[in-house]
Amino acid sequence: MSRGGEEHRLTHGGYVAVVTEVGGGLRLLTHDGRDLVRPYAADEVRPRFRGSLLAPWPNRVVDARYTFEGAEHQLDVSEPERGHALHGLVCWSRFETVDRDTSSVTVRHRIVPRTGYPFDVEISARYALDEHGLTCTVEARNRDSGRAPYGVASHPYLVAGDGTVDHWSLELPASTVLDVTEDRLIPRGVVDVADAGLDFRGGRPLAGLEVDHAFTGLAADPDGLVRATVRSEDGSGVQCTWDPVALPWVQVHTADVPAPEPSRAGLALEPMSCPPDAFNSGVDLRILSPGATMRDEWTISAL
Repeated sequence: MSRGGEEHRLTHGGYVAVVTEVGGGLRLLTHDGRDLVRPYAADEVRPRFRGSLLAPWPNRVVDARYTFEGAEHQLDVSEPERGHALHGLVCWSRFETVDRDTSSVTVRHRIVPRTGYPFDVEISARYALDEHGLTCTVEARNRDSGRAPYGVASHPYLVAGDGTVDHWSLELPASTVLDVTEDRLIPRGVVDVADAGLDFRGGRPLAGLEVDHAFTGLAADPDGLVRATVRSEDGSGVQCTWDPVALPWVQVHTADVPAPEPSRAGLALEPMSCPPDAFNSGVDLRILSPGATMRDEWTISAL
């Protein structure tokens, strides 16, 4: 029995992916039998936000409050230890199946307007496997009569190989990083990655580093895509690619969690359309006009 509702098993070449009804998320992704994301069991309640879609905002809304077009909104506090609203509204929602075949599936959820987010926004996600890996394309459509604030991300924990993140290295072409308070992770401003001791532009081992930061200033390759790579000691690994114009931020977290949970067992790497607390700061916040749609995508592939 799947605790995440209906599951969709996708295959193409050496790739296998499992997409869940709950959260429109990714439970498993392998290549030739090797995990590319940290999986969890079908009969297990999804741990934390592993593999889930994050919408209509990624990361945090500080104090679970914001003002939009003159109206104040109070969200539910979903991160009680820090007093914030965390990772949007669809993580535990059921997504209906729109279309599927052996290598792809499209799922959809229409957010119910509510106190704190009184906007009618529909989220659809298409997961598709091909020779390049797994591409997730998320489309948001405003079905309301007024404008709606919006942001999006996903929450995979990438796995480069055996062991923990202490046996892996990260290459990320980001020049700046968001400085946050130590206790509640409230944004204070963007700083140079070198000044923060978080420069991964040339590739760097993760051993001994605790990272839970939003990076920006992303440099694209000649094809216009950002490439973030996580490699194990034998050179194998996993890569995530995306368009930095559409998704100019990425959260990186070394998954340091308290016992008895396994710590540092995957590297959360989350391309984001906006930074933490964008509902208050307005930085890179999307505003969906009535009837408007916005589309974003990212790809995870084996190295």
